[in-house]
Amino acid sequence: MQFRCCPLPMAFRDVNSRRHIGLQQLSSLASTGRTFLGSMKSHKFIVDEITNQSTLICSAVRLIESLDLTSAVGQLLNETIQAQNKEFKTGMSTLLFLVGAWSNAVVECLQQNVPVPAIVSVMSEGLNSCCERVQCLQIPILDVKKELCSSQVRPKASESKTGQAGCDGLTNPWNLLCFQRDVSATEEEIPVNSRSHQGDDCNFNKVPVSPLAGFGSVPSVVKAVGDRSSSALSGSGGTASSCITRKLTHSRHFSTLGKSHFSRHLSGPSADLGGCLGHLAMALSHGNQTSMKLLQSIAAYQQERAECSGSSQINIAEVVTCCVLGLPEGYSCISPGFVTLVSPEQATVIKHFAGKPLRILLMDGDLTEQYRHLGFNRPRNVRTILEHPSPQGSSTGDVWLSRMSDILMSFEINLVLVKGNVCKNFMERCMASRILVIGCVAREVLCAFGAATGAQAVSYLSQVNVSCVGNGAWMELWEASDGRAVDLGELVPARISAGGLALLTAVLTTALPCKAQLLQDQFWTLLYRLHHALKDGKVFPGGGAVELLCLSHIQALAEQPGWPGSDRAVRQLPSPWLAECKSIVLQALAGGWKQYLSVLLCNTAKAGSELEASASVDHHLQKAAACGSPSAYILEEFRRGGVFRGSSDPFLNQVTDLKVCDNVTAKTEAWRRALDLVLLVLQTDAEIITGPGRNQILNSPVSSEFVFL
Repeated sequence: MQFRCCPLPMAFRDVNSRRHIGLQQLSSLASTGRTFLGSMKSHKFIVDEITNQSTLICSAVRLIESLDLTSAVGQLLNETIQAQNKEFKTGMSTLLFLVGAWSNAVVECLQQNVPVPAIVSVMSEGLNSCCERVQCLQIPILDVKKELCSSQVRPKASESKTGQAGCDGLTNPWNLLCFQRDVSATEEEIPVNSRSHQGDDCNFNKVPVSPLAGFGSVPSVVKAVGDRSSSALSGSGGTASSCITRKLTHSRHFSTLGKSHFSRHLSGPSADLGGCLGHLAMALSHGNQTSMKLLQSIAAYQQERAECSGSSQINIAEVVTCCVLGLPEGYSCISPGFVTLVSPEQATVIKHFAGKPLRILLMDGDLTEQYRHLGFNRPRNVRTILEHPSPQGSSTGDVWLSRMSDILMSFEINLVLVKGNVCKNFMERCMASRILVIGCVAREVLCAFGAATGAQAVSYLSQVNVSCVGNGAWMELWEASDGRAVDLGELVPARISAGGLALLTAVLTTALPCKAQLLQDQFWTLLYRLHHALKDGKVFPGGGAVELLCLSHIQALAEQPGWPGSDRAVRQLPSPWLAECKSIVLQALAGGWKQYLSVLLCNTAKAGSELEASASVDHHLQKAAACGSPSAYILEEFRRGGVFRGSSDPFLNQVTDLKVCDNVTAKTEAWRRALDLVLLVLQTDAEIITGPGRNQILNSPVSSEFVFL
């Protein structure tokens, strides 16, 4: 076109070649996380140059935290990802990838002489239009439960073998979701010689057990007190729509294992799952089977406790994690109560108190002599030389240790949970007096024990009175799912509980220390996905379905006449240039979506290369356009098992019609944050200009964009 030869674009070309270093840095940083998309992520090892210790990561948050971000752009990227992580705990990999894709898209626009206001205006309103367009794909939670629970489940023949004893047992994830009751089978009464305990988690004499069908012939292990043997109950497979035809009087989650007087593990979800929350958990798991099983147990336990209120929410405040090193990952489980790691000396105290009721004290600060609560103000113009002088000549530290230990013994306190740090000498003195002190306990744990035992948290031991001390707690060493006590040398897992305690601990086991943080991140990500799905009341179809509709919508906008931009400086540009700018920017925005889909297909093993993935995306775009309604086409493909289905999909070997879902608010906010960051860096780079062409730019319609120094 003729306007390409005008002096104004040439002036922009001179300026563009020097002023967008920030976008290049942003693209370079974001490219490091492109392998984190999809279900078959590529892990990365982060090595500390100082300690030479390595950590295995698979998330954008850990990657950005591990990088040495000295530039301003790096700091902005870190703040953006941390904000997404703080609010949603999911969507960071999508955010990081789109930051890189759209940074490249903006650079392409600049290379074609598109003014910065045009890029900002068109991209912003283009993304807003996408967010409005994809609302038609939102699926209400009730519809998701109904659709997933009514789908046929057909496990492979090889999956119908008996499970592996000693592990979490159920190898096929669909066996965990919904299982049919055998109405023709009679219930067996297994006597249990359980010891009564005030406030026990399970206080009954018989456990009625009915054989369960639909388990894929994987055994359900039920142990009675005093009987180390197990009886395997197996049944034939069935459809999920015929679940819940008989209800156990007592759930497996409260059955007694070994010689303990409370449930040690939640081995699997109940048949109800509060409206098949387990199905929703699997759809949101994106292939992470280990975390999915744990989450299904949590959902079943919390739904059983909330049956009276009819609530379907997941209470994250009642869940904590504990990573146990040295065991295979198959031993990961959900344990009622608080599981933490203690020293061998503390384990000796726990063995002494095993099975005995304890008096518990909660402290919401540090248990040290120097600790002062937040907001404490010392008297002005006063210098404290010695707070507690000792006429006997002993050190002040010894006096403080003696006074504090005397307080604990005077109130017959056996267990102290401290939110902050604990003085090492004080902890040793308490162990000598058979008082267990555990530090660095989360506030949620303190609140849960306070509600269950009646204990009231204090800031200092000097504040302790009778009303602050709780009763009814107990503790023991944690045991693995096969009943073995775990002694890993330096640290020993222990379980602390109380009658009516709502707390659950996700015990994550691994033989690789470098994988501990990764397992915790994956678990919390899935837990928050389910939490946000229930909070939103709706989900998106996953697997790239939403992004495909965005791509189709943006391409359609690029072909339509009219101008979506509202910026005054943009409207002052020449009309022919205006039309071409619109098309260039929208095509660049669409290119980011297409790049996202191509990498996603490669990372989910549905395409062998990005070229093949790009061809697959184009094929679906053509079919969606031929259908006349892209959204209707995408929803229909999703109901058939996913928009992008391929023979290399690892889940097709196990089940058919697997449906993957995504969060609504978390996904759209990740899009917005990614584009906001890119446009912020773009406009920051454009603020200061050096070089020739100053007068040409100053006299141009977009002169308001620049600040001349």
